Amino acid sequence: MFTGNFRGFSVAPVDDDVVAVTFERPEKKNGLTYDMKRDLIEVLQQIQMDPQPAVVIFKGEGDSFCAGDDITGREPEYDESLGLAPPINHGGFDHEGVYGRLRTWSQPLTLAVRELDKLTIASLQGFVIQSGLTVALACDMRVARASARLGSATLRFGFLPDEGGHALLTQYLGAPRALAFLLRKEIVTGREAYELGLVTEIVESQDDLEARTIELAKELASLPRFAARMVKHATYAAAETSLATAMRDIALRTVVADHLPAAREGRHDFVEKRKPNFGTSEGQK
Repeated sequence: MFTGNFRGFSVAPVDDDVVAVTFERPEKKNGLTYDMKRDLIEVLQQIQMDPQPAVVIFKGEGDSFCAGDDITGREPEYDESLGLAPPINHGGFDHEGVYGRLRTWSQPLTLAVRELDKLTIASLQGFVIQSGLTVALACDMRVARASARLGSATLRFGFLPDEGGHALLTQYLGAPRALAFLLRKEIVTGREAYELGLVTEIVESQDDLEARTIELAKELASLPRFAARMVKHATYAAAETSLATAMRDIALRTVVADHLPAAREGRHDFVEKRKPNFGTSEGQK
């Protein structure tokens, strides 16, 4: 399984089917930098091509998940042995530089999380703000402490939700509520986020958060992998298209999924009245 230490985060296995990406800048509330985003994008490509993990957990070290971008504009000095590539020119602070950073790192990171061909869970505590909220919303499920604080709040600094957070909020809340959320610079608790539909589950303590996240990850990892991924992608596609197009899309996916070993195993186990066992290999799942 792909693992390692990178600029501002690490990747480590939880078990044979689950890997965790942990943001490791607790002194900065795990604020993201451009070098972190660059490494994260490439790491997700590595995980994408690794056949072993079925589920990816995103979590933060310390008292927060991720409080957004590190807006100091100063990249920390990392050990040169870390990261998948040497530092890159981040461009200037003119119009072209801002556009380049958005299109090269910030927005591609959001897409890399959302389009990952694995199931993803965000484990949320403390501050989950701006790009931190966007990473969480790009995941398939979110488990949060009731006391967590979630928001975009970019207008507090005169910035826009330029990494794509506005689009994800609109998918979850609808345009009128998403607009109010952004314009009012709302920061809601984990419990309030659950009531809004931004969070899948809530727990009270940090121990409960860690335990429930792992429990959910193992539950998702037990699913037939290809079928689960097709449900994921088909559902996201359905949110952006017509009913007729969505039905054609899932029909084409079904033509493949129904003839894989996992589907035959599922039917056989149903007839035999036993719990399905889809195995641990990609071929079985």
